[in-house]
Amino acid sequence: MASGGGASVPGEPPQERLPGLRALRLTSFRGYAALDVAFGPGPQLVWGPNAAGKTSLLEAMVVLAWGHSHRSTIEPELIRWGADVARVEGAVGEDGLEVALVRPGSPAAAGGARKRIRVNGVARRAAALGEHLRVVLFAPEDMLLVIGSPTLRRATVDRLAGQLWPAYGDALATYGRALQQRNGLLRLIREETAARDDLRYWDEPFLAAGGEVVAGRHRLLAELAEPLAAAHAEIAPEEAERAPLELRYLTNAAAAAGEAPREALARRLRETAEKEIWNGTTLVGPHRDDVAFELAGRDLAGFASRGQQRTAILALKLAELDLLRARDGRPPLLLLDDVFSELDPARRSHLVRRIAALPQAFVTTTTLDDLDPALLAIASRWVVRADEGGAALLPDDR
Repeated sequence: MASGGGASVPGEPPQERLPGLRALRLTSFRGYAALDVAFGPGPQLVWGPNAAGKTSLLEAMVVLAWGHSHRSTIEPELIRWGADVARVEGAVGEDGLEVALVRPGSPAAAGGARKRIRVNGVARRAAALGEHLRVVLFAPEDMLLVIGSPTLRRATVDRLAGQLWPAYGDALATYGRALQQRNGLLRLIREETAARDDLRYWDEPFLAAGGEVVAGRHRLLAELAEPLAAAHAEIAPEEAERAPLELRYLTNAAAAAGEAPREALARRLRETAEKEIWNGTTLVGPHRDDVAFELAGRDLAGFASRGQQRTAILALKLAELDLLRARDGRPPLLLLDDVFSELDPARRSHLVRRIAALPQAFVTTTTLDDLDPALLAIASRWVVRADEGGAALLPDDR
């Protein structure tokens, strides 16, 4: 097994406890036929050409923390071609985590399960993974957070809230199921093959879970306010002197004075009932809400330069780190997927200082030339290579 710090692998007797991810084992995951590797503390630099397996390596860590990929909602895509099962196993502290993905229709799926999650050998739900491994991911697609689709911003908020409060993830999943059923019924009502009264069955879970999701998002933005403003002041002190960076929740079901989120959502459902049937879809609710980055009350998407956008996004990622650490004093694992090339030298320096202060972080890049010399000096280096036998991660001792 390649070693970056002498840590044990899942199933072996625990050695000295190290913070972060001590070991990772992949079986038939993406381009990796097999990987068995141990990591030490501190920054871990993973470099190699495009399509070699760098992003897949970080994706495996995300799966180990969230129970699903950040890149694809089609989980069979994560299983290596020709295999029926992909496994991601990790040693985090003294705990062993495992996520197994099963290809539908294969012999391994005979019991019907497409995903199996275990913590220390015991079957658990995906939310249990976050109790042992929390991650903050900074990927190239995050560079569109300010001006991109509201879906990106909703997903960012929902992932962070789910790591802070497992009950939030449950409410979000319940809302998604109720929304899907409700939309199906609305199409049938439009086609006059179902009655309007049939909506009542799904309105109850839709309103209950939707109210929880909206309340959770408001709570998250309130708790993010201070660390976000502080991170922005750290990165861009002159800009922050004029106004703090803020996140504002945008909704088409705004609550009136004294109205709870669920009550506001119920009121808006009544107001849009006819239009919903005409369109055959649910027009209000947290699935259509958004979050705006604002400076002095102005939406950054309308005026910010690329530099201002990247400052805001970096500030948000640093605020995520601080908020997760404040929960119990345990720093999350920072995953940086080829983003240093997107940042100017000043922003890189701020990020390097934060990385150096963390127990562990993973940074991928196509070339070490993009990285700050201060980071190169303190980091463990790994190189990813790919051939017909699959991707491999090897220590780079140059």
